[in-house]
Amino acid sequence: LKETLELELRENNLQVVQEYITKMVQIFDCKVARHGNMVVGKTGAGKSEAWKCLTRAMARLKKENIEEMERVHVHTINPLALSNDEIYGKFDEATMGFTDGVLAKIMRTVCKDEASDQKWILFDGPVDTLWIESMNTTLDDNKLLTLLSGERISMPAQVSLLFEVED
Repeated sequence: LKETLELELRENNLQVVQEYITKMVQIFDCKVARHGNMVVGKTGAGKSEAWKCLTRAMARLKKENIEEMERVHVHTINPLALSNDEIYGKFDEATMGFTDGVLAKIMRTVCKDEASDQKWILFDGPVDTLWIESMNTTLDDNKLLTLLSGERISMPAQVSLLFEVED
């Protein structure tokens, strides 16, 4: 993995810094061990490029038939730009129906996909107590998103959550 990360950095005209490669390997190791992870650092510190480089390296290694490597599909959500209703969905009293939020739509789609490719749902922005509280059962061992409609979406092993935050 380290050699492929170095190659990806060079091909994208980025400096090969061993500490940066170590961070990318740590992200990989954490993703293997847990389904919910945070990449923390100041703006411009290289968080986005770290996970992007890692996904490119994983895809390259998958092409080379390296075991435990899969292509990665990233679905990005900016939670700061959305209300809780826009993230999770809301019940419409006028129609007596439920309108899905962005996360509900993405989760339903990626959790139905049985392909072995990794699906990362990336929350790019600050974590707020208002919306993160609704993620408790998603982030614990239950791996279950419960919507206001009562629907429960179970996360398979190839789906995980990544939070890219400043602090």
